[in-house]
Amino acid sequence: MTSNDQLLPATGRPGERPAAATAAQPGSAPGERLATGQVLNEAEAAALKRIQVLSYWLDDRFRIPLLNRRIGLDGLLGLVPGVGDAATTLLSLYVITEAYRLGVPWWRLARMAANVGIDGVLGSVPLVGDLFDVAWKANRRNVRHLHAYLDAKGRR
Repeated sequence: MTSNDQLLPATGRPGERPAAATAAQPGSAPGERLATGQVLNEAEAAALKRIQVLSYWLDDRFRIPLLNRRIGLDGLLGLVPGVGDAATTLLSLYVITEAYRLGVPWWRLARMAANVGIDGVLGSVPLVGDLFDVAWKANRRNVRHLHAYLDAKGRR
């Protein structure tokens, strides 16, 4: 590895500036390096991007003025009795399905399912569950689990 290789963006194309990476979305482009140096293939990068976008929409899409808190469709649809929490729980299960396709081990999938289960059960309680939906952010937690798996996979 030459000193010039260190100046290249993670995509490896000379002369391009790397995309601004946020703490919530590292490793979402093909060829991009994770914290461990692992390079994602196209299928992994596409799956990770889908999960991140869905997680963002479900947990963090809108900012509540004056409170400086973020809320997503999970908190908003949870206001609709019965149907809202069921719909967002089904959407959250998609994150676990994608994680399974990426080869996440069963014990980590179980922790991710527990996050969704807690969100679905406690979120369905009237009024208190709506406040819980705003605070719990199960999808964001599951994206962190997926990142931890991908980072660990890079160390093997």
